[in-house]
Amino acid sequence: MSFIATANPPAACTEPVVANDGFWPDINREQLRKDIRLDGTVTAERLHLAIEAAMWSINAELQAWQDEQIATGHATLGDVPAKQLAGESVKARQYRRAIYSHVQAQLAEAYRDMDTLPQGAGKEPRVLSALEVRVDGFNQQLRWAIADLQDKPRTIVELL
Repeated sequence: MSFIATANPPAACTEPVVANDGFWPDINREQLRKDIRLDGTVTAERLHLAIEAAMWSINAELQAWQDEQIATGHATLGDVPAKQLAGESVKARQYRRAIYSHVQAQLAEAYRDMDTLPQGAGKEPRVLSALEVRVDGFNQQLRWAIADLQDKPRTIVELL
């Protein structure tokens, strides 16, 4: 019989919400942990930094779209007309999905050393390839969430 140790997440109600800029919604760290199934391997501090980096990046990328919304009288993302899903704006869900995907990609890269410790010779390329596919998947989800939020197509195709 073997024992597999797992790291427990921080105790409930100990991780404060990460405040956003007022237009975009704040991000609840505890809900993020539940939604993307993060355990305590990712410290509260590391998670906070990853969320802030995701906010900076995504908010900057969406700045022109945000300016358009404010110019049309929508002071927050919640004010932007959108379909509702379970009582919540789909736009808010898309934004949160973008944040979650960005955070997951960052953490997969940051914890690469843990994930790439193969248990035998010749496994390194396979493990590294799987990690790259995982990070690429998170980045694809991020791109799709940002496109969906702006009501843009997910792909752009041109004939050369």
